[in-house]
Amino acid sequence: MKTAAAFLLAVLGDNNSPSAEDIKKIFASVGAEADDDRIELLLSQVKGKDISELIAAGREKLASVPCGGGVAVAAAAPAASPAAPAAETKEEKVEEKEDTDDVSQNPS
Repeated sequence: MKTAAAFLLAVLGDNNSPSAEDIKKIFASVGAEADDDRIELLLSQVKGKDISELIAAGREKLASVPCGGGVAVAAAAPAASPAAPAAETKEEKVEEKEDTDDVSQNPS
């Protein structure tokens, strides 16, 4: 992911065809280590391709990914709500007992 981000930063900096050295310079500028194998893999995969087209194709793929996780969270939230106030009440009772213990131990 870092390698792809560095590549895209180079493209945003008006370098439409970043080299491995360009990507390594970006990594060095933030004190990160560059992985030569990943850089070469990325460059081989994007060689000769338009970045805008790659991003558009990626968006289409992400649009087809099911996002059903949000429904389960919303359904579970009401069930968890009644338990939360009960837990808070128990904590308050424990704190009150601690306060009374402190008072009884201090004779002043």
